[in-house]
Amino acid sequence: MSSNVIPIPETGSDPGDQPDLSSAASRLRIATFRLARRMRTQRAVDSMSDGQFAVLAALRVHGAHTLGELAERERVSAPSMNRTVNCLQESGYISRAADESDGRKVVISLTPEGEAVVEETARRRDAWVESSLAELTAQERETLAAAAEIMARMVAR
Repeated sequence: MSSNVIPIPETGSDPGDQPDLSSAASRLRIATFRLARRMRTQRAVDSMSDGQFAVLAALRVHGAHTLGELAERERVSAPSMNRTVNCLQESGYISRAADESDGRKVVISLTPEGEAVVEETARRRDAWVESSLAELTAQERETLAAAAEIMARMVAR
């Protein structure tokens, strides 16, 4: 068997196969991490951190948030999120405004410049993946398409 193939025991296999499952899990984790790290290098603003981009992407996908909501979504402390938001605001990628229903709250939204960064980064990442897929066989692309569906189910739990 090729060293690039991750053998994963079938569901309901002998519990004695646990070391094989553990090895497969480790190899999948490493490959996924390396793919994600390589994809993250494809960004519109080289100086932007992954955390900063994650905030822009969250605002694009989920809409305006308060600072506390963003901190909770990204699983960081409010002071840490405040530093990230301040940096993004100074760069012109986000804006803050009083909440219309509760003036004590501040709502954070993407600016057109922030929207452009998210769109360009997504375009670059998609282009990198597409060019990588073009180098694979049709069968390998089918396997990855199936794996993408399985991985989406895994993270949805």
